[in-house]
Amino acid sequence: MYMRTMIYKIFTGCYIVAALVLVAACNDGLDIQTKYPFTVETMPVPKELKVNETAKIRCELKREGRWEDTRYTIRWFLFDGEGTLKLEDGTALLPNDRYPLEKETFRLYYTPLSDEQSSFTVWVEDSDGQAVELEYDFNADNDKEDGDGSGTEEE
Repeated sequence: MYMRTMIYKIFTGCYIVAALVLVAACNDGLDIQTKYPFTVETMPVPKELKVNETAKIRCELKREGRWEDTRYTIRWFLFDGEGTLKLEDGTALLPNDRYPLEKETFRLYYTPLSDEQSSFTVWVEDSDGQAVELEYDFNADNDKEDGDGSGTEEE
């Protein structure tokens, strides 16, 4: 009889401890991850450009996870030379202004407007404040014999 009472008390104590652990482990808030790291992969670009020759920069946003409400923007800053940067839809980007990125695969088109070296930085940012920085340097191709510098390119 004494043994039966002792076993009953041990089991009751274990149940109470287990119930307390379960109650203490419960959390009213759900932990939902909304912030995922990302990178931007680009294809190689030419190192030299003539005045008005356009370089196509192919970019792809690589996300490690997906949160439906995450939005991405792009901005740029030209710190050497003169030139224009456009999105594939023809939108000319103004320095330091943010523009929404609608697709994960996109193209940028840079055209130097002077015969000096061009250097610029592109930032792709998400709505959580994370940013990826891409830096580009183009040397001036001042060789007059190579072509007319019309800026045409092949697909």
